[in-house]
Amino acid sequence: MPRILVVDDQKDVRAMISMVLRVNQFEVTEAGTAPDGLRLFRDQSFDAVIVDIYLEDSNGLELVSEMRRLVPDVPVVAVSGMSAFDGAAMSDELTRVVYLQKPFRPAELMHAVDMARAATHGRDATALSACAG
Repeated sequence: MPRILVVDDQKDVRAMISMVLRVNQFEVTEAGTAPDGLRLFRDQSFDAVIVDIYLEDSNGLELVSEMRRLVPDVPVVAVSGMSAFDGAAMSDELTRVVYLQKPFRPAELMHAVDMARAATHGRDATALSACAG
């Protein structure tokens, strides 16, 4: 069963994302802060990560960059309630990231996870957008 780490400081959002993933046969580990997410990421292996860009305690893109320094090909879905992702993929660590705008539907989340996993397996080498709108 594929394993996904969900890092979001909003408990209800984490719960919704986790429920959708579990229904779709993923094993889910949750973190409410960037430090907790990074610790879990260092201690365990994950098939993908879903990270809120605007975490209360830090910048989610910095967390993604650190995760990518540790595991360069980890599939990433970056989520945000903000509509602008301009310039988000400027560094090497932030390429091949799928950006998903909140609120999103379960099918959009699963599509974003599929896109992120495909992007890191050589099928697309550019930053992708799956923004709901």
